[in-house]
Amino acid sequence: MERKMEENVRDVDTGSEAGREEALVGNVNKLMVTPTGYTGVSRKSHLVFDACFESGNLGRVDCISEFEFDLFIRPDTCNPRFRVWFNFTVENVQETQRVIFNIVNFSKTKSLYRDGMSPVVKSTSRPKWQRLPAKNVYYYRCPDHRRNYVMSFAFCFDREDDVYQFAYCYPYTYTRLQHYLDSLERRNLDYLQREQLGLSVQQRRLDLLTITSPAPQLDWCCCKESLLGKGNSMSWKSSWVMEQIAEMARGNRWVRQNGYSAHMSKGSGWSNML
Repeated sequence: MERKMEENVRDVDTGSEAGREEALVGNVNKLMVTPTGYTGVSRKSHLVFDACFESGNLGRVDCISEFEFDLFIRPDTCNPRFRVWFNFTVENVQETQRVIFNIVNFSKTKSLYRDGMSPVVKSTSRPKWQRLPAKNVYYYRCPDHRRNYVMSFAFCFDREDDVYQFAYCYPYTYTRLQHYLDSLERRNLDYLQREQLGLSVQQRRLDLLTITSPAPQLDWCCCKESLLGKGNSMSWKSSWVMEQIAEMARGNRWVRQNGYSAHMSKGSGWSNML
């Protein structure tokens, strides 16, 4: 079946239509996507997509059919070659409505989606992240999209009043990072030091966290272990790891005083900054 790449995209507030070029600018913002050629009143099952929130990423939506949508993710900040992260919400659903979402412009050729990993989902009535069943997720090279790798997943909406959120994996936001570091700083721990290492290209604070032993004989200048968290679209992995390492070092005196962890452990800027 020929896949039509044009669609009607209707703004929920204004009802105006936008072409696909406009949909590429920034994240989608409360965009209602209707089937091609539909001109009637909007109704339930006309999905509304939104990614205008912290760590959100979805740049364009193409309606392929009533049940299938092609989704285009925006690239990393200042690096258009890398397109991996997605995080968006869907609302105005119909109970028992079944859909297929295709993330069509991944830049990676290898992905854990090929080995059983699956996206995560939550909704307003079920706020805890859950993984989609792996049997409903497919990662493959698609001839319809310049042979880019595509990740498709099937989903059935079950509650009409819920807002559903889908993400590549468990998000770790910059706000969470700052709240966590603020909570550490408020404890006034003598073996923990927080410094501003610099600013990101978006003028966000980048922190350097130093955790060492409170013992006076430990020389603060003898740094032998350095742990860095990468700040890109895949940083959710290093972000969660860095937080747990900081918690382990903070809460376990033996860890701070013995073995490699007796040396200063430094974590800088472990957050995704999409």
